[in-house]
Amino acid sequence: MNDNQSCIRRFADQVQIKECKTKLQSNANAIASLSGLLTIAGNEVRLKILFLLKEEGELCPCDLADILEMSVPAISQHLRKIKDRNIIETRRSGQTIFYSINPEQLGLLQPFLNQIIDQKPKGEMV
Repeated sequence: MNDNQSCIRRFADQVQIKECKTKLQSNANAIASLSGLLTIAGNEVRLKILFLLKEEGELCPCDLADILEMSVPAISQHLRKIKDRNIIETRRSGQTIFYSINPEQLGLLQPFLNQIIDQKPKGEMV
């Protein structure tokens, strides 16, 4: 083993180790949900889509295509990936489908999406 990767301890706190394992087990579903959400939001286009949906409430694929200067089929592929993870939901009005963030997922997303607006370029007044 490389010296930089070694771990030398005199005593393992078995109580702490057991408590940590219990915490992981009891929060397994939330961890899996957040991991999936972060995987989806880790793509820049999908993060932009989620940001826009949070800001605007709902948008259709044509709106997103115009805003992001992408084709509707490309936007639709991203929306499908987000929808498959139950992060967004749809509402139909005539032939148009509108997308919005699933309220159950907004709580997890909100802190990350708020960071986008909260970040100001250096030197910019608040």
